[in-house]
Amino acid sequence: MKSYKPKLAYLEMHQMASTKMFEYAKKLRENMTKAEIALWEELRAKKLDDLKFRRQHPIGIYILDFYCHAKRLSIELDGGYHKNEEQRKFDKERTFHLKEVLIDEIRFRNEEVLTNIPKVLNEIRQKLKELETKEKERTKS
Repeated sequence: MKSYKPKLAYLEMHQMASTKMFEYAKKLRENMTKAEIALWEELRAKKLDDLKFRRQHPIGIYILDFYCHAKRLSIELDGGYHKNEEQRKFDKERTFHLKEVLIDEIRFRNEEVLTNIPKVLNEIRQKLKELETKEKERTKS
């Protein structure tokens, strides 16, 4: 009998993102901001705590700037347009959706990444430790 486990894992990882979302994510990867490039250099190739991160990762109708599936963590970088009321509403809806599918989110301003990458990486590591502690507590009960 054929196993459907890989397909289910794929659907779970992408939350049924459409082909258009994958195409748009590819375009975003080709046109990353300076802050995204700087953070990607620190996350790529399992450089951060030997964890695999993906960039511009489709999840349903959203594209996450960076995503670690093993820890279910989204890292979002906010540029100036995130101050726009419409964008803030969209970000709030995305955060709500991510919580519903059990994905935690951490956000940074582009300026933070460009001016203090060690602090940003430290905060990401702290968040990863928090998530690990939560997971241990969850599996105990």
